[in-house]
Amino acid sequence: MEHHPQTLGEFIISNQKDFEYSSGELTRLLNCIRLAAKVVNHEIRQAGLVDITGTIGNVNVQGEEQKKLDVFANDVFINALTNRNIVCGIVSEENEDFITISGANNAHRNKYVVVMDPLDGSSNIDAGVSVGTIFGIYRRISPEGTPVTREDFLQPGNMQVAAGYVIYGTSTILVYTTGNGVNGFTLNPAIGTYYLSHPNIRMPEQGRVYSVNEGYYVHFPQGVKDYIKYCQKEEDDRPYTSRYIGSMVSDIHRNLVQGGIYIYPKSSEREDGKLRLVYECNPIAFIVEQAGGHATDGHGRILDIKPQDLHQRVPLFAGSKKMVEKAMSFLK
Repeated sequence: MEHHPQTLGEFIISNQKDFEYSSGELTRLLNCIRLAAKVVNHEIRQAGLVDITGTIGNVNVQGEEQKKLDVFANDVFINALTNRNIVCGIVSEENEDFITISGANNAHRNKYVVVMDPLDGSSNIDAGVSVGTIFGIYRRISPEGTPVTREDFLQPGNMQVAAGYVIYGTSTILVYTTGNGVNGFTLNPAIGTYYLSHPNIRMPEQGRVYSVNEGYYVHFPQGVKDYIKYCQKEEDDRPYTSRYIGSMVSDIHRNLVQGGIYIYPKSSEREDGKLRLVYECNPIAFIVEQAGGHATDGHGRILDIKPQDLHQRVPLFAGSKKMVEKAMSFLK
């Protein structure tokens, strides 16, 4: 009998037992994200042919110019999540405040909130470089039947019930975890189906790649500068290779599969770092840890930080366990 690889839909259903809550709801939520990612993927593939790249003249809450595809991806994910009647609220990088979804009969009975960066690395689109979507899923902590609150979104990352990313690159890959390991699925665009292509991803404990924007070297703390010099030193298995795409999902994905460390530290220009805790660092940290890696802000575990603000920024050191530990030894 010919063996067919498992589809994402089959995988979600067969692993429902790993999910401690009502499994059907999470299945519907992940299916919704899977569908929205397909729509965004299709649009990205057309980007050079139609008027969807370039900026639209608006600036988002981060003070970044909104690319047309940012706005498109944001709309697609919000519409998909709203119409499925399964989440009670959404936080997006593109929206200043959280979005309340009242659900069927305005009853506010839905149990989940989603945090997301709908299109990470979008400044790369015009150059044909990989971009991605990042998402995290929490159970609400406010009472069912009442509107979602800010506190529902300001839970520490260790309360996530699922997290994932979609990378739109040479192939389109959806990677996610529900706290029982990490699995990756590649889209077959001919039939629009994701197939299990990266089962049980384990991050090598030691890698040979460091990913950091060395253009900002002069602004980095001394400990980070010292670690970069360590990576470049000709000794033992070093120097390491420097790889920095500038699209976090792409850099994280490569390091997840091949081993490596991703660094976006604080700097004299950005005292808090640049990456957002709620919808960038927390989902990525959950995935990295589930694959056997480490994720820290330079002091403690990313997933243990209690967010104070929806768009709070933090430094990030994420990747192979031994590399992160070594980097931390330079920050002491």
